[in-house]
Amino acid sequence: MDIVALIAEDKIRTAQKNGEFDHLPGKGKPLKLEDLSGIPESLRMGYKLLKNAGMLDDEKQLNKEIIGLNDMIAACANPQEREALKKQLNEKMMRYNRLMEKKEISQNPAYKKYQEKIDKKLFK
Repeated sequence: MDIVALIAEDKIRTAQKNGEFDHLPGKGKPLKLEDLSGIPESLRMGYKLLKNAGMLDDEKQLNKEIIGLNDMIAACANPQEREALKKQLNEKMMRYNRLMEKKEISQNPAYKKYQEKIDKKLFK
């Protein structure tokens, strides 16, 4: 073992003796395992890193909702219902844009490069 591992082990043992691990949240409960079977194995680690950093959940969910609303608008025959769906879509797009501004992703050159292509696909 190297010196760093020895120091880490010593600190862990000291914390155990002092009872610092006795009242951790979720102690004694089963772990919540995620189903990552839909994600290719080579991308799972990157996905977990982004998810744990809070970069995926809201963005991914909003994208799904935006795509669903676009599909519903395209299939809708009732003009009043279509307007209500468009209002919902606008609200989702505003939330999405605010989320991107918070994360400062919109300042990323790669984001700017593909944003126009994404908009064309979503809003034909």
